[in-house]
Amino acid sequence: MKDDMGRRDFLKKSMAASAGAAMGLSAIRDAQSADSNPMARTGKKGMPMGRIGDLEVSRLISGGNLISGWAHARDLIYLHQLMRHYNSDEKVLDTLELMEENGVNTILCDPNDKTVRIFNRFWDERGGSMQWISDTRPEPGDPDTNIKKAIDSGADAIYVNGGWADNWHLDGRTDLLAKAVEAGKRQGVPMGIGGHSLQTILAAESQDCGADFYVKTLHHHDYWSCRPSQHNKPVARNPSDNYWARTPEQTIEFMKKVDKPWIAFKTLAAGAIHPNSGFKYAFEGGADFICVGMFDWQVAEDVSIAKKMVQKVAQNGRARPWQA
Repeated sequence: MKDDMGRRDFLKKSMAASAGAAMGLSAIRDAQSADSNPMARTGKKGMPMGRIGDLEVSRLISGGNLISGWAHARDLIYLHQLMRHYNSDEKVLDTLELMEENGVNTILCDPNDKTVRIFNRFWDERGGSMQWISDTRPEPGDPDTNIKKAIDSGADAIYVNGGWADNWHLDGRTDLLAKAVEAGKRQGVPMGIGGHSLQTILAAESQDCGADFYVKTLHHHDYWSCRPSQHNKPVARNPSDNYWARTPEQTIEFMKKVDKPWIAFKTLAAGAIHPNSGFKYAFEGGADFICVGMFDWQVAEDVSIAKKMVQKVAQNGRARPWQA
C-alpha cells in the first residue's frame, strides 16, 4: 500500500527537492511553458523529460503489457500465453531495472493484482522508483472507488481507460468522463482521459471534462494489415484487431489546439511499425510523450531511437507546441 512505500517516497521527495533547488522556481515555470525546448530537461542517460502535473516524466514511457501480458496479436492466438510465460515476475523486475538504468522512469499499467505485487517488490526489494500512471475503469455510479484503489496501491497519476472512455462516449455518456476526472482530482493526483477514437477526446474537450492530460492513440497507416477502410466499426468495437488510430491526420490537426500534455500510445500499431518510423511520426505529430510496450531486449534500442527523435524534432520544430 502507498503508506508503506517509505523508500520510494523518500527517493521521490529527494529528487524533487534537488531538482527544485537546482532550477529555481522561475526556471521550473519556464520549463513548463508550452513553447519550451523538449531537450531542456534530461534525466538519466540523457533521457528527455517532461512534466504531467508535478511528475517529472520520461518522454518514453513503458507500456503495461510487460506486466499484464496482454497483447494485440491480430490472428496469433498464442501470443498472450507467450508473453506471460516469458515475462515472469523476475524477468519483469529485471526489465524495470533495465528501463530505469536507461532513463525510462514511468510505466503506464492497469491496477491488477500482479501489477501491485510487481511494483511493491520493485520498490521495496530492488530500491526502484518507477512512477506508475494507472488506467482505471470507474463504475458509472461510483467514480471514486476504483480510482482510490489504484492510488492507494501506489499510482502517481490516473486516467480513464481508452476503451472504457470510448464506449462511454459511444453510449452518449460523456458526462461520466467529467465525473471520473472530478473523482481523481479529489484524490489529489493528475487525472487524464484515454481514447482510441478522436471523437472521445473531442467530446471531452468540447464539454470541458477537465482532464489534466490525454492518452490518445497515434500511428500512421503504412503497414500491410491496417486496412481500416474495410471496417466501419470504431476501434473499441473492432473485432479485427488491426488498427488503433483510424484518423491519425485528424488527430494531429485537432491536438494542435489542445494545450494539455498528450501521451500517444499504440505508436507502433502493436508491433507492425518500426520505432524509427513510429516514434518519428508521433513526436512530429504533436505527442509530448510516447507509451511503448518493450521486452527487455528492446529497451536500449527504443531508448536510443526515442532520444534521437525528440532531439531531431526539437531542432526542426513542429506544428504543435510542446505542452509538457
